[in-house]
Amino acid sequence: MSKAYSRDYWENVLSALTLEGRHFVDGKHRASISGETFTRARPMDGREGPTIARGGAADIDAAVRSGRAAFESGVWRRQDPLEKKRIMLKWADLIRAHGEELAMLETLDVGKPIMASLNVDVRLCADGIQFYGEMIDKLYDEIAPTGPNARALVRKVPLGVIGVITPWNYPMIIDAWKLGPAIAAGNSVVLKPAEQSSLTAIRLASLAVEAGLPEGVFNVVTGYGEETGKPLALHMDVDMIAFTGSTEVGKLIMGYAAQSNVKRVALELGGKSPLVVFEDADLDAAASAVAWGCFYNSGETCHASTRLIVQRSVQDALVRKIEAVTKSDIALRHPLDPAAQIGALIEEAHLEKVLSLIASGEKEGARRAFGAERVMAESGGYYVSPGVFVDMTNDMRLARQEIFGPVLAAIAFDTEEEALAIANDTIYGLAGAVFTRDMDRAHRFSEAIHAGTVWINTYDMSNFATPFGGFKQSGFGRDRSVHAIDKYCDYKTIWQQFG
Repeated sequence: MSKAYSRDYWENVLSALTLEGRHFVDGKHRASISGETFTRARPMDGREGPTIARGGAADIDAAVRSGRAAFESGVWRRQDPLEKKRIMLKWADLIRAHGEELAMLETLDVGKPIMASLNVDVRLCADGIQFYGEMIDKLYDEIAPTGPNARALVRKVPLGVIGVITPWNYPMIIDAWKLGPAIAAGNSVVLKPAEQSSLTAIRLASLAVEAGLPEGVFNVVTGYGEETGKPLALHMDVDMIAFTGSTEVGKLIMGYAAQSNVKRVALELGGKSPLVVFEDADLDAAASAVAWGCFYNSGETCHASTRLIVQRSVQDALVRKIEAVTKSDIALRHPLDPAAQIGALIEEAHLEKVLSLIASGEKEGARRAFGAERVMAESGGYYVSPGVFVDMTNDMRLARQEIFGPVLAAIAFDTEEEALAIANDTIYGLAGAVFTRDMDRAHRFSEAIHAGTVWINTYDMSNFATPFGGFKQSGFGRDRSVHAIDKYCDYKTIWQQFG
């Protein structure tokens, strides 16, 4: 029987929490070498949040040394595959066992609804660690074809020390997307979480050691990007950086890799995903997909369907249906209210950015159909109501820039050719969708959209078996699926000659 959660229940969970904000290096919690810390306002109410260690280059160096020592010792990479699998599965079980604690840490940091943190983020984090744990004893090397006097073994070997830099919108989920395959492949990891979302990363590391992961295999250093992320990306003993975040920072990461040791880079970056609706589509299904695809997580989703490209003849009807779905199904409330479907934006600076882009849409001639306004200001938190703008063109800022807020730009089209041109007229290529009853058109159109994932008559459906990543300036490299293992490994040929 499921628990009868209430806001009072979650307030009690919060009051009972011990908030650990120190780094986790070499199997232990550690203060910053400088002794510096920082705090930030809680998104849900603007009150001061927990104290977090403010790392610097010295802390990164200590974590990298710990990761390198663990890797070179072979304490993890040479471990029996079945034992490594057992440890990772126990780690996944511990994440589930501490689900309420982790959910509260996530909500406290980023302002998302507590039930989403519990039922989505914690669940998918544990599932991701389990998925890659179960893969460990199913990874095979190869024998290359040779003549009768030789044998060529092709081995897939771990790279060494992986620097992981993750964002604040889905911290636990994206951590698992990178930690799972990187550690399963035999690497050590130094994780630098976004400064807005440090708490769950620290707790995941301590749970990993509790599960049996050797000390030094997974280290966490918290702090600001310039002070911790940059030194990690520039470090001469880091073999790869796996980054999820903005396209602007992704470009910096590539530069740091070139300036240092030509380390490998995998990037999952921004998006401005098109959702194309033709007049023959099921408009009720399309409205639900558009609303949830754009407004879920307060729009703070890299592949959010923030561009609705809709056939002109059905635009007004579809927008009315989107408004109805939003008002009936997508409740904006305090994040500790179990009925909340969306919560607060991450911080005041981001709130101001979202409001600025909304203002730019109105200034450039777009018309607000509903919502897209600051609400619940009396709470002290950072809330924007879901909303839609119409009468838009694809050259407006609101249609081109990644807003990372619950605001939909509706752009009308008349022909299929025009719809495709608008869909692909973006620097991004993370995701897209097409809604139509014509399956020939659906497959023709989905093949023609330049994006890493394209949905037909649905949105944001996936599992760990499917790779996720982008085209164009949405990055390269893939998270999720068996293919994610590849980027954390290299191929090594061992040739043996007989006589």
